[in-house]
Amino acid sequence: MRMVLGIGAGLALIGAMLIGAIYGDKMLNSNDNAASTVATAPSTTVEYAPPSIEEVPDGPMKEAILYGYDLVNETNVVAADFVGNQLSCTSCHAGAGYDRDSSSLVGVTGAYPQYIGRSGGIVTIEERINGCMVRSMNGKKFAVDSDEMEAMVAYFAYISEGIPVGADRDWAMKNTMDDIPVPSVEDGEKVYQQSCIACHGADGQGIGANTGPALWGPDSFNDGAGLSRIGKMAGYVKNNMPVGAAGTLTDQEAADLAAFILSQDRPEWKNHDKDFPGMERPTDIMDKEKRQQVKDGTIDWAKVVGK
Repeated sequence: MRMVLGIGAGLALIGAMLIGAIYGDKMLNSNDNAASTVATAPSTTVEYAPPSIEEVPDGPMKEAILYGYDLVNETNVVAADFVGNQLSCTSCHAGAGYDRDSSSLVGVTGAYPQYIGRSGGIVTIEERINGCMVRSMNGKKFAVDSDEMEAMVAYFAYISEGIPVGADRDWAMKNTMDDIPVPSVEDGEKVYQQSCIACHGADGQGIGANTGPALWGPDSFNDGAGLSRIGKMAGYVKNNMPVGAAGTLTDQEAADLAAFILSQDRPEWKNHDKDFPGMERPTDIMDKEKRQQVKDGTIDWAKVVGK
């Protein structure tokens, strides 16, 4: 295992100063139905100016920050023992979270701890990262005191430098479609054929984690991930796809495409019964039961999208 020396004390200090947090953009993530809250100072609009990964200052944190960047950018390679598919964090958060217009992770250190409905409680920085590891990566959790976890915390704290707790990040938390048109899988397949095959392949298996990730099948995210919900997938597609032409799809096309993608088989999340404790489960989660309903022709899409 790669060793990161002298990091624990520094990260503890960062956590105390920043009120610890990672992955607050809900994807990855992204993933929850109930409102999430975090104790914050009055909202302040901030400039998007993350420090360059090429200019990490020398010192005891540098190795961890650079390792964290590698973990985020090539998760399925650098943390292969913990990842159960062929995705990286960059698969959804372009440029290892640096890309302003594609689920940027800049500033997420001011968003946690926070209450998340899916978990039914307060979620910490480490818990949020591990939530993505077992859902989006269909893999295993990092130990809280592992080199991997400490490095990811260090990296996200670094790219969030200068952004205070409670800041108004106008680039964050956009990938949700609240008013989802009743979708058509057939029409979604047509959109896929026209706009998605070049990067994701006719079989949805993609061409690479960072160039065209697998959208379904064994190498994609499981059905407990945030993107397994129609509203999250449709919102992500609408705001980010196709690459180079983001925003050109209509709401209907984005919803149709989301329905087509999420109707395909993917790894199953085994703990659906533990999600959203004490509250009504969102209707737009495309689990195995709903995928079978699509195959049987019995699915009620209006009910799924809350119409």
